[in-house]
Amino acid sequence: MSNFNSVLKAEIARVARKEIKNAIDPVRKANANHRREIAELKRQVLTLQKEIRSLGKASRVTTPVAADSGTTTRFGAKGLKSLRARLGLSAADFGRLVGASAQSIYNWEAGKAVPRASQQAALASVRGLGKREAAKRLDALA
Repeated sequence: MSNFNSVLKAEIARVARKEIKNAIDPVRKANANHRREIAELKRQVLTLQKEIRSLGKASRVTTPVAADSGTTTRFGAKGLKSLRARLGLSAADFGRLVGASAQSIYNWEAGKAVPRASQQAALASVRGLGKREAAKRLDALA
């Protein structure tokens, strides 16, 4: 009798495994497909993020703008920051000198914004100034 019980138990286990396998196989295949799709989407996101970073860097480096005189002026955030430091002016004073707000100066230096063509023309006119001339112009404005 014990032999019959063990054979019956083994057969029930075998049939149960077969049924479970038939029920789980579609889920397993769907899971594998989803994982493949997720991996592909992650790769696409990474390539797009790299592309965005490279385009952002390229647009921040220099932006040529045509001035009224027909020549082009380049704008670089790093150059603006060094110009303001060379003149020894605060952002508010430098903004008054070029006709912009202090917040605009900070945004331009951080590369978060780019000045308009008219503002770039004003920045180009300030490039050749020294500390004394900049101070004289500020006094004249005040």
